[in-house]
Amino acid sequence: MGSMTEAENGAAAAAPAANGGAAPPTSEGEKNPPKRGRPAMSGGTPLEVGTRVMCRWRDQKPHPVKVIERRKIPFGGPNDYEYYVHYTEFNRRLDEWVKLEQLDLDTAEADVDEKVEDKVTSLKMTRHQKRKIDETHVEHGHEELDAASLREHEEFTKVKNIAKIELGRYEIDTWYFSPFPPEYSDSPKLYFCEFCLNFMKRKEQLQRHMRKCDLKHPPGDEIYRSGTLSMFEVDGKKNKVYGQNLCYLAKLFLDHKTLYYDVDLFLFYILCECDDRGCHMVGYFSKEKHSEESYNLACILTLPPYQRKGYGKFLIAFSYELSKKEGKVGTPERPLSDLGLLSYRGYWTRVLLDILKKHKGNISIKELSDMTAIKPDDILSTLQTLDLIQYRKGQHVICADPKVLDRHLKAAGRGGLEVDATKLIWTPYKEQG
Repeated sequence: MGSMTEAENGAAAAAPAANGGAAPPTSEGEKNPPKRGRPAMSGGTPLEVGTRVMCRWRDQKPHPVKVIERRKIPFGGPNDYEYYVHYTEFNRRLDEWVKLEQLDLDTAEADVDEKVEDKVTSLKMTRHQKRKIDETHVEHGHEELDAASLREHEEFTKVKNIAKIELGRYEIDTWYFSPFPPEYSDSPKLYFCEFCLNFMKRKEQLQRHMRKCDLKHPPGDEIYRSGTLSMFEVDGKKNKVYGQNLCYLAKLFLDHKTLYYDVDLFLFYILCECDDRGCHMVGYFSKEKHSEESYNLACILTLPPYQRKGYGKFLIAFSYELSKKEGKVGTPERPLSDLGLLSYRGYWTRVLLDILKKHKGNISIKELSDMTAIKPDDILSTLQTLDLIQYRKGQHVICADPKVLDRHLKAAGRGGLEVDATKLIWTPYKEQG
């Protein structure tokens, strides 16, 4: 499924459909600032792709942008275009189409050198702003791609093809390109059935569908319920269309190079909030049915309306509860980006330090692994990062000073929603049928 991770702490880009909503900006120190060149527009000539210019954003303030693409306005004049722009101060998820009147043409500059790197924006950010980026922008990158492949990926996905979706009672601004079938590429908004995840171009189609759809929860088996939270296991082979639709949906919020259509090899774990209308998807993670590398999680996403509520941490914890049931150690699929690692390192830190605080006497890395289902390599790297381990006489020794543990626990932050393992009723895949 590819190693895509989006923790729950992403900035919410959604609002109830009745009220609309917009994503707040997520700053990301731009590495390719404009270099002064000749003006890219004179007279009535359209702006060229690559032009740098100031653009009036939704906060009614000017922000620097780069023109990524342009298209003619239907029934307009020969030079009437709208422009797809990237706000160079913000994350790619805020890229959008804008009208000419939003652009300050007096500031237009040709982009003559993209290789110049400038860290001014990054240096201007406060420590608090940088921490907020770490919290809100946890996306798997493209570390394994060479330069040519990365350029090809960016070219193919540079323009967001679907601007909004409606899912249940929420209208959600999308973040990234997703390779929907060609017949949907001209649809600025798609309407999803929140239970079977079928998608349509028009509201009337969704309304007709909802009168016929008899699902009130994801297809598959309910394996966990605690209060209003439920988790459903969906087999990609038994529910292929649902699995593929889930991948299309997830790709709108995950900036990653691949989207696998062969969902047969994966199990999907769908977290839902339940009420008298049904079970409404909050987020999900997927895992391979059989992983030789002991991966217990492939993709993870909390939908924007439900972010910053602890659900992402819950999903990570749940993946380890499944590993405990399997009697195996687990680890997330690699490669992990720096920020993806940050999310997991927070979970590993909280779990390990909580045990070390309560444990009397010495404890080994293998014992910690047996208790938590966390892979020994992940335990070792986490403790080394915290300076809680030393190498003495040929073996690793854990140094658990209570005051040091308390300081690290405080820095790790809240643990999110707790998984009640007694409510998990589940049989590992290899034992089914």
